Amino acid sequence: MRAATKDDIWLVPQHPVKRGEPTWDLALFYPAQGDWSEEEYLELGTNWMVEFVDGCLEVLPMPTFKHQFIVRYLFGLLETFVLTRKLGVAVFAPTPVKLWPGRLREPDIIFVKKSRLRNVRKPPKGADLVMEVVSEGTRNRKHDLQTKRKEYAKALIPEYWIVDPKKQRITVLTLGGSKYRVHGEFGPGEVATSVLLPEFSVSVSEAFAAGQGPNGKS
Repeated sequence: MRAATKDDIWLVPQHPVKRGEPTWDLALFYPAQGDWSEEEYLELGTNWMVEFVDGCLEVLPMPTFKHQFIVRYLFGLLETFVLTRKLGVAVFAPTPVKLWPGRLREPDIIFVKKSRLRNVRKPPKGADLVMEVVSEGTRNRKHDLQTKRKEYAKALIPEYWIVDPKKQRITVLTLGGSKYRVHGEFGPGEVATSVLLPEFSVSVSEAFAAGQGPNGKS
């Protein structure tokens, strides 16, 4: 993270303190959008979900309990499956994945084979399977359904699960060349299956029921 310069400090008196406003002057201690490096992004200390896109930071919405309950359920299934078979590891956000130079995303759930774990102190280059639980809101839905679908395909991630609480549907996408094809769109009462992990499956009804929490309320 760069330190404030003499020129930065000179600007401070031009921003008088006004209660109730953001602390604008603190922004002078950080790179401008478009000027962030991967190293500066990875050194950023925050509990917010933040992704790195071509020198810019994209702050993601804070997940709801419903979102996290679904993530926890799916992660538990996937982690047990891959660990018992010694296939690799499953982790959950916030854990960045490097899609290509200048682009790091934080999927909700990530599976990587052992061969991809070359340095546990650095983000893996790509992943073998990622899952996203679609967040509420039009912009967030487009991010998971369109933007990340294109990016994960470009990064050649073999499998992408889109878990959509709004439509009660799990879509499993598998890579065919440089684009994804739909392996299956699974709804309530059905079982979502994987191509990459042939014996791995998820009950759609149980996954979304998990989102209701211990009190059975969504």
